[in-house]
Amino acid sequence: MISQQDERLLSILRTNARASISDLARALNLSRSTVQSRMLKLEESGIIKGYSVDYGEAYLNAMVSAHVSIKVKQKLTTKTNLELKQIDAISQLYAISGEFDLIAVVQAQNLEKLSHLLDDIGNLDGVERTTSSVILETKFKR
Repeated sequence: MISQQDERLLSILRTNARASISDLARALNLSRSTVQSRMLKLEESGIIKGYSVDYGEAYLNAMVSAHVSIKVKQKLTTKTNLELKQIDAISQLYAISGEFDLIAVVQAQNLEKLSHLLDDIGNLDGVERTTSSVILETKFKR
């Protein structure tokens, strides 16, 4: 269980992970050393596992995104998952139930690069087949 102050700290960091310790301390009405200590505890406990870049809308709108359903040869699942993890254009990989085993969320700079990426995924040793759905428009995202 985390404190209310820690929840507020996490909320601020979700909005801006690059906020300075001074800015965080001011926003939380705490000392800098208290904020540093809380952040260290959140990191050590695994609540905060890292900090990442959140792309701007203009950049994301210029990208082509797709959901790729992947059927995997069962004896090669671990190997295939590791190979998929090495592909930087795959931002998320989900194990799912149903006809396919995985869904990958992929992003490319244009349709030609997406096509090459889909070929790369389909040619992996453990991949039996894929089906792709290009994302035309994001209606909302939470």
